[in-house]
Amino acid sequence: MTGDPRVLIVDDQALVRTGFRMILNARGIEVAGEAADGVEAVSAAERLRPDVVLMDIRMPNLDGLAATRQILARHPGCRVIMLTTFDLDRYVYAALAAGASGFLLKDVTPEHLANAVRLVSTGDALLAPSITRRLVERFAAEAAPPPLHRDLTPLTPRELEVLTLLGHGRSNAELAADLGLSEATVKTHVARIFTKLDLRDRAQAVVLAYETGLVRPAAQ
Repeated sequence: MTGDPRVLIVDDQALVRTGFRMILNARGIEVAGEAADGVEAVSAAERLRPDVVLMDIRMPNLDGLAATRQILARHPGCRVIMLTTFDLDRYVYAALAAGASGFLLKDVTPEHLANAVRLVSTGDALLAPSITRRLVERFAAEAAPPPLHRDLTPLTPRELEVLTLLGHGRSNAELAADLGLSEATVKTHVARIFTKLDLRDRAQAVVLAYETGLVRPAAQ
């Protein structure tokens, strides 16, 4: 994608939507539209085709998780950032599993908000891998899902090793150090894993590592 992304803001609080719109517009990021609940969000995404959706989790009529699933099913190239509160909403794990590229706290700084939108629009995950891992550990342990029988045979032994380390929250630099590889080689392995397993970004890779049993949630 070239240029700044077009953003859809979804929140049932008008004040939040207005504040985010002002922040993004001031930094040259176009706000394509707003929605006050999940139903409006799905309709707006269909009509406006935004690059990034800022999606509140808890809303009337249709919550952010259900709306995320519907939007990404219809527009897989779209990126969704979940908006949550400081206490880490219990739906975060499910949102990441549904394809969301990360989450932001609603009291995010203006600079972090703009940077996050731009980062996600390039196809990267918003969260640092270690933060994603902690979130997944917390909520995967609560949900205790049975291992997902996903076919990992397309992966080479090295790629399987890289995916496992991704699940443990390693950054590219840490992967390079752990495996004795250059960061460029690590990036190539990661990109191939995403392609072979049809993964959106690192957040989904971490979730998949847990769901397939490559990584087990730590004891709580």
